Amino acid sequence: MSKGHFIVFEGIDGSGTTTQCRILSSYLEEAGARVTLTREPGGTPAAEQIRRLVLDPQLGDLSYMAELFLIAASRSQHVEELIQPSLDRGEVVICDRYIASSLAYQGYGRGLDLEIIKRVNLLAVGNCVPDVTIYLDLPLEVARARRDQRGDTADRLEQAGEDLQERVARGYRDIAGSEQTARVFDARLDQDQLASCIRDALREQWLWFPIEENKA
Repeated sequence: MSKGHFIVFEGIDGSGTTTQCRILSSYLEEAGARVTLTREPGGTPAAEQIRRLVLDPQLGDLSYMAELFLIAASRSQHVEELIQPSLDRGEVVICDRYIASSLAYQGYGRGLDLEIIKRVNLLAVGNCVPDVTIYLDLPLEVARARRDQRGDTADRLEQAGEDLQERVARGYRDIAGSEQTARVFDARLDQDQLASCIRDALREQWLWFPIEENKA
């Protein structure tokens, strides 16, 4: 590969984006690819500090616009310090959430103007946009059951309630429907079956993508 490839996973809380990022990263590394696995908000020391602030349940009165700017600041640092340098080295960057999450959560979820969100993110990332965005579509009740099963303490966004998650899910579907680089998958599938479907789609897109032995 002469340049890197940027893959982003998106979906509502509980859809399995983190799990699928890890599975794909491991698969590519085992095949000999150079991979940078990261997440948003976060990914670098400074960006992780901002993540803790944004998701802190004690900051329930944080304004929606402040939330947008904090996440954009985290994203700007993430791109400059980690994502763009990794792409310049020819690596595959796999990121758990990116710009679409701001459109879904701060736009559809919080009600902020989508054009403002787009302009803020254009300033934050410039031309660093995904080659493909993988959307994991999951019914709200299934996502809620998965979150409950995890037993983790709900973060600030999760504590905002099911109404927010419903608006976010609708937003993701609208966003995916308008993006040429979007690939949508049924996240109700078993995680290994879902991972295989994702690899098949990426293999159709890129000639360099490793072929599995049992599919050769």
